[in-house]
Amino acid sequence: MEFGVQFFPDVRPEDKSPAEYYRQALEIAERADVLGYRHIRIVEHYFHYYGGYTPNPIVFLSAASQRTKRARLLTGAVLPVFNHPLKLAGEIAMLDAISGGRLDVGFARAFLPHEFRRFGISPNESVARFREGIEQIELLLTQENVTHHGQFHTIESTTSLPRQTQLPRPKFYVAALSTAESFEFAGRMGYSIMAIPMAAEKMRESLALYRKAYRDAGHPGNGEVMLAFHMLVDEDGDRARAIAKKPLEDYLHSLVDAASDWTEGLSSSDYPGYDKVIGKLKAETMETQIASGAAWIGSPAEVRATIEGLQEQYGGFEHASLQINFNLLPQAEALRSLELFAREVMPHLVREVATV
Repeated sequence: MEFGVQFFPDVRPEDKSPAEYYRQALEIAERADVLGYRHIRIVEHYFHYYGGYTPNPIVFLSAASQRTKRARLLTGAVLPVFNHPLKLAGEIAMLDAISGGRLDVGFARAFLPHEFRRFGISPNESVARFREGIEQIELLLTQENVTHHGQFHTIESTTSLPRQTQLPRPKFYVAALSTAESFEFAGRMGYSIMAIPMAAEKMRESLALYRKAYRDAGHPGNGEVMLAFHMLVDEDGDRARAIAKKPLEDYLHSLVDAASDWTEGLSSSDYPGYDKVIGKLKAETMETQIASGAAWIGSPAEVRATIEGLQEQYGGFEHASLQINFNLLPQAEALRSLELFAREVMPHLVREVATV
């Protein structure tokens, strides 16, 4: 099993400047690399304090590539729905070269209605734009003189530059939340998958759908799963929970606020049941997140037990992506937790994961 760190800023400018947020995040990335964490991951979101400090993950990961030596750099994820595939393909290949071939590319559909509204794009086009975007980006990364006539973008006789460093292309991940078809699509295409247990009630079933679709399509192996968690450890489990409670619950409130259109009458065939997903999150607390395993908060022994239980509950997963500086959690606490987890948790769990 491998562990990495992810960044999902939930920050208002009046609380922390962008310069301070990026300085702290890059400090965490650099220290995580030294401690043996295996990936650095960051999101793409816009306009709202929930996620809005990272409109371009490529920019952050380029900076992180110069502060790290071994960790993979993972877009978690870029959004084809808001980006032209010609632009994304060029940026992906550029970062692949800058990082010396350490880039993995995660793609997502986006899920915040206010972003679709501000970009002037219908949520009902989400799936079609997403799949066309991935198809065109893969063609541009793996072939020269590409021609592709899509529903949204047309490419004529184009060779994208720079060419990619990893051959035939960087690894692709697909983000999925709760829709069965998203998990099955990732499996059919042979992509790795990134998912978020905090919003999914049937994670074992969803991952089983992914693994089955992956095998049925004839891809070698059993697929590859990355799950995301909030994490804070302290030698004293009660102290860890006391430190994490307000930042974690403020983070959950920010998520619900950013996605509130789903609970205020908006619906889309591309997002079935999202009103219920966001509605359920309204009632979530730190305690419920810990109880479900979505948040790894407590002593090292408590967190180890949680991870081992989730491996059995979910049928195995290969990667855990840990958010350690959520909301306004103090930087000193985030770094202390990062180091304690590396010292007291990772050595017990970094091993081959048997999926069932």
